[in-house]
Amino acid sequence: MVIHKEGYRFIAYTLVILLIINLVVPYYSPINYILYGVSLIIFMTVVLFFRTPDRKVEIDENSILCPADGKIVAIEEVEENEYFHEKRLQVSIFMSITNVHVNWYPVSGTVKYIKYHPGKHLVAFHPKTSLKNERTTTVVENNNQRAVLIRQIAGAIARRVVCYAKESKQVTQGNELGIIKFGSRVDLLLPPNVDVQVKLNQKVTGSKTIIAFFNKA
Repeated sequence: MVIHKEGYRFIAYTLVILLIINLVVPYYSPINYILYGVSLIIFMTVVLFFRTPDRKVEIDENSILCPADGKIVAIEEVEENEYFHEKRLQVSIFMSITNVHVNWYPVSGTVKYIKYHPGKHLVAFHPKTSLKNERTTTVVENNNQRAVLIRQIAGAIARRVVCYAKESKQVTQGNELGIIKFGSRVDLLLPPNVDVQVKLNQKVTGSKTIIAFFNKA
């Protein structure tokens, strides 16, 4: 299992804190073994949260891959007023604390726009999180001048969005976009005429599940 580079410091801090707590409790205390068990569960949860799977991607310019592991919680037409200023199809993926929290580029192309927005930390499956929570917006335009907006959103537990995108940079479908630290959500804002391949409450896999196909017309 590979651990994401963003997790090294957090895992180390967690280990130190748990060791201190366990050393403070007297060795013969009746709650000692319970504390050991709880500490092990906490430590393994943190380690697993930062796991980074190695996934092979078959690049397809006509497909839009899922940017995150999780569950589809929204498929709806919305008015997008940050970049496109027009109606777009929003597909939202909620990531629970047990999901892999690495995010991937859904399409290949050029990064046209990136912006960090400070904000609240509402529960990530709440509809208002898209515009009220801390988030980072990235827009990638492919070779056919079809653009996709990816919105990484911090949730109630997530407190930091990490995005590696840089404006004007060429990116490849399935490569790493960033990571959101603990329970969160990713929104995709797509052209309204795409051929959607997923449905509500469907479990999806980042860089594997096809969210939609671009309309060839």
